[in-house]
Amino acid sequence: MLHFPPENIALADRLQRAAFEYFLDYTDARTGLVADTSRAGSPSSIAATGFGLSCYPVAVERGWMRRGDAGHRVLTTLRFLDGSRQGSDRLATGYRGFYFHFLDMRTGERAWNSELSTIDTALLLAGALTAAAYFSGPDPNETEIRSLAARLYERADWAWALNRGDTLTMGWRPPGRFLKHRWRGYSEALLLYVLALGSTSLPIAPENYGAYSVAHEWLTIGGMSHLHAGALFIHLFPHAWIDFRGIGDTGMRAASSDYFANSCRAIALQRAHAEENPHGFSGYCRNLWGFSACHAPKGWMRLRDGRRQRLLGYAARGAPFGADDGTLVPWAPLAGLPFAPDDCLDSLSHLLAHYPALLRDGRLPGGFNPSLPGAGREGWVDDRIVGLDQGLSVMMIENWRSGLIWELTRSIPDFSRGLKRAGFEGGWLTPGAA
Repeated sequence: MLHFPPENIALADRLQRAAFEYFLDYTDARTGLVADTSRAGSPSSIAATGFGLSCYPVAVERGWMRRGDAGHRVLTTLRFLDGSRQGSDRLATGYRGFYFHFLDMRTGERAWNSELSTIDTALLLAGALTAAAYFSGPDPNETEIRSLAARLYERADWAWALNRGDTLTMGWRPPGRFLKHRWRGYSEALLLYVLALGSTSLPIAPENYGAYSVAHEWLTIGGMSHLHAGALFIHLFPHAWIDFRGIGDTGMRAASSDYFANSCRAIALQRAHAEENPHGFSGYCRNLWGFSACHAPKGWMRLRDGRRQRLLGYAARGAPFGADDGTLVPWAPLAGLPFAPDDCLDSLSHLLAHYPALLRDGRLPGGFNPSLPGAGREGWVDDRIVGLDQGLSVMMIENWRSGLIWELTRSIPDFSRGLKRAGFEGGWLTPGAA
């Protein structure tokens, strides 16, 4: 039970519902695919589609949708994914149980010459499994949801994605070329490895997780061990689905920590960087922060104070020790609520009081830069509402409010199996734990 002023709960509810309604406004009715952004002509992002699938249980529990209507939308998506063409050519929807990063909203064909993405497929399948765990009733539609989600997960050939290496590749391009880079070292791929290990059909081995995690970059900050990644989304994406409180792999147990505590520290470090504001950007303070992957202008531009600054375009900004060009993600206080609720509520109040024009249809954009000239204090504001941001906000607000998503995934054997094979112990993974 949350003990916060009613106005804070009401504000969170209003923003959470508006974020969820992105999936009502930007989902194709026939395919169930979700648009990457609100821009006209945007293709679908399979990752945003996965976030959307996870958000329908929240909508039902909050009374925003009827259960049957939400189930129908989930079923539409899963039926399309199950029936869409898997092949090694350039116009397929996927291959080997994986999906291309971006798909045409209406046909499901590969868009933008995108890669067959291992991480984005994991986000999609995590959403399918979460929806299946929620729609657990005897209704024929709910039975079919569970059957389809299981089939989609089981056909993903995780072992193939190793490409005979010791870690998972980031992806593949037709007609037959794996991407050079691999998921090695701390990243959002923590979720990918859990699902790849949890498979009962085509899994990877625990040794592959060891090769991934041995490359983690540990820092000592304030006398404590911290698993470093600059961009905020890296610390948050796996937590949207997995309750890491009190459970740890070998590295975390050695550091007397867990991934949840590590993300709490990451938020504190981001706030400290904004307060220090070493580059003198406008607006930065302990209550205005949020360094993550987002769009911005690119090239040398003149700031409000007359200085020239090189803007990075689309980039993964981070703190500490990450890229910083004055561009912030305004959704950070929403996504950080489970980790630092008091601080994030203060930050949210500050954001809305000082930059009210950020809200469009009740939703926060992908990014903004108050150091750049603009119509108001907000400066430059991204014209995109981003599906990933909206889904992450819905899920994290709900994990703060009720723990619903975490409760669902704790009940999914594939998640717990993957965690145990990765070496996680303790907490809710302990036999008999509540």
